[in-house]
Amino acid sequence: MPPSPLGPYEIEAFNTAKNSENRIHDDAVARRFGFHGGLVPGVEVYAYMTHLPVRHWGRAWLERGIAECRLLKPVYDRDRVSVTADQREGGLELRLEARGEVCATCRAELPPAANAPPAAFASAPQPSPPPTVRPPADQGTLPVGRWLAIHPFRVSREEAAQYRRDIRESFPLYAEQGLVHPGTLLHIGNWALRQNVVLGPWMHVGSRIEHFAVARIGDELSARALITGNWEHKGHAFVSLDVLVYANSASPVARIAHTAIYRPRQLAAA
Repeated sequence: MPPSPLGPYEIEAFNTAKNSENRIHDDAVARRFGFHGGLVPGVEVYAYMTHLPVRHWGRAWLERGIAECRLLKPVYDRDRVSVTADQREGGLELRLEARGEVCATCRAELPPAANAPPAAFASAPQPSPPPTVRPPADQGTLPVGRWLAIHPFRVSREEAAQYRRDIRESFPLYAEQGLVHPGTLLHIGNWALRQNVVLGPWMHVGSRIEHFAVARIGDELSARALITGNWEHKGHAFVSLDVLVYANSASPVARIAHTAIYRPRQLAAA
């Protein structure tokens, strides 16, 4: 009997960012922050959870689906993770568990038609390219109302295949139809930050992503990102972004509301 589209979907987590600039993914640094080891990136945790909506709704979810995820507890390299989902009120309520606890949740929906991209992005000024020398991240360099851009990049077939291997994605739709994985799109929320400012160890804590069209292998992806919040809570400094992702400079493919702790309280107290 084939597996249920509601799971469980089980894989072994893989830390794709051990050598990244964000040292929260490094074992030694993460332990100094009170974790057991380097954190698997939140965008990859989200990517694991997208397996069930895509298996459930197919390509339609990549064309117009919506998801809102919350990253609650860390996932570590080689954790055995299990994703399950319940059908409720026209959507899927997803849970990702590792080590016997819920580490992330996600609400996925498939509206009858794609929403129109927000007009504010079309009327906004074109952001400047990311600076060659990035300033440190703080309230002055991440002010509410600032527009950010990323370095455009083209998704090659080889890079897309490697990413699917890294996140242990086995669903054949992406390779068969030449589609970019939604985890790659969510990475753009992170890039809007780290390509514009210098960050210490930092953590992605949640996102809402809304699809307008599929992104295809070979497309050049770019983005405009608006800083919508910069605040402190329990000693952490948070930033929120509203990001519109474009294919080939003109076609909106996704909107991302992205939230991160850009200065953890452990770093502020150091």
